Amino acid sequence: MEIIEVKDRTAPLIKQLLKVWESSVKATHLFLSMNEIEDIKKYVPQALKEIHCLIIAKNKNEIPVGFMGIIEKHLEMLFISNEERGKGLGKELLKYGIEKYSVNDLAVNEQNPLAMGFYEHMGFETYKRTEYDEQGNPYPLLYMKLNR
Repeated sequence: MEIIEVKDRTAPLIKQLLKVWESSVKATHLFLSMNEIEDIKKYVPQALKEIHCLIIAKNKNEIPVGFMGIIEKHLEMLFISNEERGKGLGKELLKYGIEKYSVNDLAVNEQNPLAMGFYEHMGFETYKRTEYDEQGNPYPLLYMKLNR
């Protein structure tokens, strides 16, 4: 597995990362309908192009299978393709973000218990909860800080 920061956000790369995102979301965001996933999917390419720091994980075939986005010390996004979940890739990416970019906080959907448990396992603790996500949708968010 290779973890690299990507500056050049080519159309083929964005397309591959969108597949990773969709695979991950369909497996973990069970509270979203297929229509909601399709609506959100429209905004993902722009977010991937604009995120300050984009880090991808490639498999042995050089195909991206996971990525994270960081803004300052905030983990903005972390997605692992469903086929690669449970193999330690999310842990490797997050450790990389903590060590190289001083990631120390994040927000996670409360309705995604696997992600919540993962972040708690990695040392994050909830310090705030909101009833709505950042787009105003009724998906509660938990804001978490790294407890060192």
